[in-house]
Amino acid sequence: MQIVSWFEDLQDRICDDLELMDGKGTFVEDRWVRDEGGGGRSRVIQGQHIEKGGVMFSHVYGPMPKQIAQGLKIAENDFAATGVSIVLHPKNPWVPIIHMNVRYFETNTGHWWFGGGIDATPHYIIPEQAGKFHQILKEACDGFDPNAYTEYKKWADDYFFNAHRDETRGIGGIFFDRLSESSGYDKTGCWRFVQDVGNIFVDSYKILFEPNIQQSYSEVQSQWQAIRRGRYVEFNLVYDRGTKFGLQTNGRIESILMSMPPKANWLYNYQPAKDSPEAQTQSLLKKDIDWISYTEV
Repeated sequence: MQIVSWFEDLQDRICDDLELMDGKGTFVEDRWVRDEGGGGRSRVIQGQHIEKGGVMFSHVYGPMPKQIAQGLKIAENDFAATGVSIVLHPKNPWVPIIHMNVRYFETNTGHWWFGGGIDATPHYIIPEQAGKFHQILKEACDGFDPNAYTEYKKWADDYFFNAHRDETRGIGGIFFDRLSESSGYDKTGCWRFVQDVGNIFVDSYKILFEPNIQQSYSEVQSQWQAIRRGRYVEFNLVYDRGTKFGLQTNGRIESILMSMPPKANWLYNYQPAKDSPEAQTQSLLKKDIDWISYTEV
């Protein structure tokens, strides 16, 4: 299938680029097979700048689990799902965590759709960089639908939200799901858009990686990074659909939990010091910020 082959090539290209960005680390590949059908290639890097990162490809198929059919509100049929998922946890607290997912799903009865997105979770939010990051996402969306960025940015703000903390996971990005004919798009257009999103991943991360990777940092900043990583874990375990889908389809647990950081902290009732850089970032963890035209008050 063309889509499966393209996702495999995307994984290859992104891994090559990330090794160059890190400078020392190399990806270790772990191939796995799903008993019910399909499998994947899990690739993990532990380098000098990327403390832990994963670029995962999967192509799974077979009888649809009952809970998945119920969640999707479709009849139980044979299904196939494929895609690439990425999470990078940098060593330097000034470099954000980044996540990307591009995926395709179909059933043997003719249902199909695409989904995906890119979002960033800075430990320290730098609004100018957040604006540049969002601009490159907007340009990709504009080539698909002039209303897509506004819609998918809001979708990301609403999705990547820790409701129990009343805070966003980070600066958001774009998120979209179940793009299909029923949402007003043809398959060729959806596929081209998903390819565009995959192709801009490395450039979007360079905007956040390159200006910050040589920044010095203190023990206080490393502690704050660990606390923010803890909030990242909370979201992935409590809310993330991809984590739940992997568990419900009997996916490989090491690949599913690849998104977890190597270290994280949960300090009881932690509050950042007033007017500190940590408090400034905390104040910006909210929905509906227009990062592209953001002006600090």
